[in-house]
Amino acid sequence: MGNTASKIVADKERISLKEKIGYGFGDMASSMFWKLFGSYLMIFYTDVFGLPAAVVGTMFLITRVWDSAFDPIVGVVADRTHSRWGKFRPYLLYLAVPFALIGILTFTTPALSDTGKLIYAYVTYSLMMMVYSAINVPYASLLGVMSPDPKERNTLSTYRMTFAYIGSFIALLLFMPMANLFAGSEADAVHEQRGWMLAVVVIAVMCAVLFYFCFALTRERVKPIKEKQSPLKEDLKNLLGNGPWWILLGAGVAALVFNSIRDGATVYYFKYFVVEADYATVSLFGVSFVLSGLYLAVGQAANIVGVILAAPLSNRIGKKMTYMGAMVIATVLSIVFYWFDKDDIALIFVFQILISVCAGSIFPLLWSMYADCADYSELRTGNRATGLIFSSSSMSQKFGWAIGSALTGWLLAYFGFRANEIQSEEAIHGIKMFLSFLPAVGTVLSVIFISMYPLSEKKMKVITEELEAKRKQQ
Repeated sequence: MGNTASKIVADKERISLKEKIGYGFGDMASSMFWKLFGSYLMIFYTDVFGLPAAVVGTMFLITRVWDSAFDPIVGVVADRTHSRWGKFRPYLLYLAVPFALIGILTFTTPALSDTGKLIYAYVTYSLMMMVYSAINVPYASLLGVMSPDPKERNTLSTYRMTFAYIGSFIALLLFMPMANLFAGSEADAVHEQRGWMLAVVVIAVMCAVLFYFCFALTRERVKPIKEKQSPLKEDLKNLLGNGPWWILLGAGVAALVFNSIRDGATVYYFKYFVVEADYATVSLFGVSFVLSGLYLAVGQAANIVGVILAAPLSNRIGKKMTYMGAMVIATVLSIVFYWFDKDDIALIFVFQILISVCAGSIFPLLWSMYADCADYSELRTGNRATGLIFSSSSMSQKFGWAIGSALTGWLLAYFGFRANEIQSEEAIHGIKMFLSFLPAVGTVLSVIFISMYPLSEKKMKVITEELEAKRKQQ
């Protein structure tokens, strides 16, 4: 064991602005790719790579369910990692380049048979999700060891989510203009495929650089009460007995179903219902932006507003009430969205902003509550399994996306969707449902789960004080 006094001083050290920004860079990198997957990968597979929608939906479910199960494995390994850089930071250093390279391969379109394309999609997408887990679970776990102060964690979560949405905004705003630029003026499939791949190359390089900055600018401070690592069986037993963890798991899955359905169907909504090709493109500094890209980017900007509002609101009325209020409003707005006509562009964008403000406010609260769950578990059991607990947050994220994406693919097929054709009335009805009633189901379920969350601010204050006292005794 090291010097106890120095540990206590380190625990009380305040996080500098530079380190908060550095921590935000990590999720900026993750979110750039995550939003590309959520908003463009389905339509990439159906309209660019040429796979059937139902087949893609099944692939998303199979690969993401497996990847959801892989997340806790990463958490367990990270908890048992010991290096001069700490438990979690080394993963940012060593996996930044593989993360970028496999992301490029995921959006690469080799000339293969239909079966070969499907196998290639399964392999590359599975590898992408695994390396995403391997770098993102340790990154998320950093929040639990950078500071023991719940309010400081709220602030770190705010920086994290703000930079995440900035990254998403940049990726969503620039991706299609870059893809169109790299494709050139030729309209054939080969040039379109090349344009998509080169656009991903640009995003991938940015992601790798941001992960390196995150590694360089952050520190791990919080030390466990017990220096000796407990057996895996005991870690799993403690996790499964953690009631607040189960509640957050359910709320997180439901919230991601809400997000994944809306994001995954957006490009379809604008391509086939609004028919964005009939509208003039918006040009700025010589770059032409399409309506769907602007819609998604505006949503990310509104998410940032939600993130900024989350900390002061939750500090005033509590995380639980802030979360529930945001999701109730999002439910009502989503249902109203169904009745917009394709010409109601202004209303479509206004409601996107309002719904996105609500959605943006809940995710920093979820991350902060997972850190509280780690403290709650440590006080009950004497064991701090930060990586394992935070891996569950990533697991819920992946599982929520798995359900939402699979439903999108299956329901597109059910409603009679056909790629690159004029859609039937039933298909258009289905596409409208993806941005209205279907995501509203996710928000309602999320409210039900979070209403049962027991770790209030008052209770967390007591837990934090008791843990601090035990650390001093050690």
